[in-house]
This record gives sequence, C-alpha cells and structure tokens, in this order.
Amino acid sequence: MKLIFSLLTVFFLFLQSGLESLRNSYAKANSSNAGTEAFIATAEKTSGSDPVIQGYKAAAQIMKAKIAKTDRKAMVKSGATNLENVIKAHPSDIELRVIRLSIQENIPKIVGYRGSLKEDKTYILNNYGKQGAAMKNYIKRFAAQSKTMTPEERAALK
Repeated sequence: MKLIFSLLTVFFLFLQSGLESLRNSYAKANSSNAGTEAFIATAEKTSGSDPVIQGYKAAAQIMKAKIAKTDRKAMVKSGATNLENVIKAHPSDIELRVIRLSIQENIPKIVGYRGSLKEDKTYILNNYGKQGAAMKNYIKRFAAQSKTMTPEERAALK
C-alpha cells in the first residue's frame, strides 16, 4: 500500500512539475521570439492527458505561427480547434479560459480568433473567488498584463 501511495505521489509531483514548467514558460512566451520558442519546446516535451496540459499544447501550436515561415494559417487553425475542443470538454476549468483569453487578446485581429474574449473574461472574474491561492496568484499575474482587463477588474482580483 505504501509503495502504491509513493508511486502515485511521485507521478503527481512529476505531472505538477511539468505543469508548473508550462505555466512559467507560457508567462514569458510573448516577451520575445526566444520566449515563444522556449514555451513551444517545453510544451512539446511535456506529456500527459491532463486537460490543462493539452490546453497549453494547443496554445503552443497557435504560437508556432508567430515564428514560422510557412503554414501559419494551418497552425493557428489546428491549435485553435484543439483548444476549443479541450474547453468544450472541460468548460469549468478556469485555467483553460485564461489560456484562451490570453491567446485571443494577443493574436492579430485579422486572424479572426477573438470570439470568446468577453465570455472568458466574465467567467474568470465570476469564478476567481472559488480558486485556490496558487491559481488566484496565476490569474492576478495574467490580469496585470492583460489587454482586456480594466483597472477596476484587476483591483477586484484580491
């Protein structure tokens, strides 16, 4: 029994460390092309069926278009489809909503992938209080640099 518990703990910690690595890398991805490349590399080497990991992998597919020379439209379309499917399967996962909101507010308007900005922002603001301390901190860091969050909305995230 102790062996099983130990193995599950190690697996959980491994999964969490991969997820934390993705979160940290994603936060720096828009700062430069090197940040984008680092995030894509981190996403590609992270494995797991966790919906949030799949959301970050979809975001990496979309962000590949930023640095790619060819097939940019296909990369965005594929990544957006994957992200939408993950969110459709897990609509109450606030981190997936943060990922989609950050992608949509940073993608060029001409791409046309901006349909959920208001919905995701509202969902995040309405469900912020139900989150644990780590997720609240993550959301606050996102909101601080967000283009769609107003100063009043940022102040409401306590």
